[in-house]
Amino acid sequence: MNDENGRAGKRKESTVLRGARCAIGSQTSPYASICIDGGRITRIVLSSSSVQHTVPGKTEIDLSGFFVMPGLINAHDHLEFSLYPRLGDPPYRNYVEWGEDIHRKFADVIAKLHSIPKSVRLWWGGIRNLLCGVTTVAHHNPLWPELQSQEFPIRVVHKCGWGHSLALGGDVRAARARTPAGSPFIVHACEGVDELAREELAGLDRLGLLDNDTILVHGLALDRNGVALMRERGSSLIVCPSSNHFLFDARPDVSLFGPIENLTLGSDSPLTAEGDLLDEIRFALRFCGIAPQTAYRMVTAAPAAILRLQDAEGFIAESGSADLIAMRDTGRSPAESLATLSASEIELVMIQGRVQLASATVLKRLPPEITQGLEPLAVDGAVRWLRAPVKKLLLATTQVFAEDALRLGSKRIQAPEAVEREYAL
Repeated sequence: MNDENGRAGKRKESTVLRGARCAIGSQTSPYASICIDGGRITRIVLSSSSVQHTVPGKTEIDLSGFFVMPGLINAHDHLEFSLYPRLGDPPYRNYVEWGEDIHRKFADVIAKLHSIPKSVRLWWGGIRNLLCGVTTVAHHNPLWPELQSQEFPIRVVHKCGWGHSLALGGDVRAARARTPAGSPFIVHACEGVDELAREELAGLDRLGLLDNDTILVHGLALDRNGVALMRERGSSLIVCPSSNHFLFDARPDVSLFGPIENLTLGSDSPLTAEGDLLDEIRFALRFCGIAPQTAYRMVTAAPAAILRLQDAEGFIAESGSADLIAMRDTGRSPAESLATLSASEIELVMIQGRVQLASATVLKRLPPEITQGLEPLAVDGAVRWLRAPVKKLLLATTQVFAEDALRLGSKRIQAPEAVEREYAL
């Protein structure tokens, strides 16, 4: 049985995570044991230290020395493009100009990548997000069956509607009409620095498409009047600053966006972005003047709100979904930890209480029944064990690309045979 976002229904596992410091909000992080039943957090037992008592009747995972945070929410990605390199000859004036240019100049690269089955490319998109601690993603393209499967490595939001854009989205009003009532409707807008980009907000408003269900992506060309209109209509915004910087040599002026109640961050795709969602967070902190606490909210509470998630995604909370990530404890606050975090530091990912990713260190702490179904992958030399058909995906991908040329964004991925001998289960 699947939930409304395509994940498996209630799970049978009864688990307790003990010994770790846990992020209860962006600033509070006590030591705690987290009890998980049926994919949900049933109890959080606070402790004054990492030394905690066992909980009878539950499978225990010792996470002493680790820091547990809620799984991250990526508000905007195009999952099927995760094997692509950055393409373009910027700067451009708007997204239409960029699209026409890459299809003219890089047609051979695009054709080669498109020869890999879309189902395989979508899986790699899920893995790219999983590796950086994303447990829920909003995919901005058609919802293929793979994305609704309980076997897909991360949760994909599907109770929503989407249109590409006014210029390239066909009948955007029809797309909005097909969106379930009360569900978010996501559309690219104001992506550029010219008149076409600046006029898109007014164009959407004339069509009656700006309201509190509307989520705009990019918003680079927004000015104060545009922000005021969005606030009046109750619309939300997802920014992807590294993509904007690459394409247009410009970054969103985040200081303008204070009146927008829910401002979130998306990774976009490797076609234009700096890297994964963690790379995007660091870019936003460095170049957009975003504070660590704001960045933390932009990938937890804010996207959970605008995407209408219902199971406390983005939080560690009793009765909420057990979507958790863990990294080595450096003693810093949750927001400060996230500000410098990279994918190589993510050592555990759980979705609905099920281990989806483990480092070699964490793997040794897991009971054998939990490790069943995990397959190894080396990413830039770091070994991660994933609940994914890694061997099959690599085999399908190496039909098109040589193994030493495989990249997820900028990160090299390596066949599991090269690491199984060292980390054999």
